[in-house]
Amino acid sequence: MALNEKIIKEKAAQLQKCSKEKITINPLSNDLKGITIEDAYKIQLAQVRNKKMNGEIVIGKKIGLTSKSMQNILGIDEPDYGHLFDTMIINGNNKIDLESLIQPKCEPEIAFVLSKKLKGPGVTVSDVLSSTRGVLPAIEIIDSRIKDWNLKIQDTIADNASSSMFVLGNNLIPLENINLQLTGLVLRKNGEIIKTATSAEVMGNPAEAVAWLANKLAEFDVALEKDEIILSGSLTRAYEVNEGDNYCAIFDRIGSVNLVFN
Repeated sequence: MALNEKIIKEKAAQLQKCSKEKITINPLSNDLKGITIEDAYKIQLAQVRNKKMNGEIVIGKKIGLTSKSMQNILGIDEPDYGHLFDTMIINGNNKIDLESLIQPKCEPEIAFVLSKKLKGPGVTVSDVLSSTRGVLPAIEIIDSRIKDWNLKIQDTIADNASSSMFVLGNNLIPLENINLQLTGLVLRKNGEIIKTATSAEVMGNPAEAVAWLANKLAEFDVALEKDEIILSGSLTRAYEVNEGDNYCAIFDRIGSVNLVFN
């Protein structure tokens, strides 16, 4: 049975309180037996409405769970998505205070900036490429309002796909001469290489993830709009962070971005 509007609003408010007070709660999937993925997106969208009423601006979307390994762990066969707000961008010196987060992890990603509206169904990789102004290196900070990251898919979706903050590189790179299937990544932590990967880790091609998103949103009669930023999914697993950590993601032909945790 679908959740009623009262419960949806209550859970949305509860998650927003967690964000504000830097606390966690038990999994929603424990408290709400039978909660569906559709219910979870309704809780996410209730938070989006609340944030917009408070003056926050939606500037894009993020795609999560793009790797088959993570999908298998959660027993799903497709990614999920969340909303990006203007309050999530880390500006200036690329530093973030750990006290502003709860139980953060970071992920290296390729960010797309759209040059025109993109609406499904039927969106293909070619459509994504022709609708993209350029790409940027990105590091996303994921965070969970759910205690100990004890998640089912419904929990992370309701929690805005475990989103928190993100930082972008400085230079938007056109797609000419970039092979998005074979873009290499070197991830450094405190100067040491901890992982190398290619963009094929993201559904074979990060543009495939963006196409999935456009087609998924079409189910709700929603489009990706011109100038939106799309975080297309992580090339690696999520890495835990500690005070003083400096992560640097270096992408072949796209550039680099770093983030310091104070």
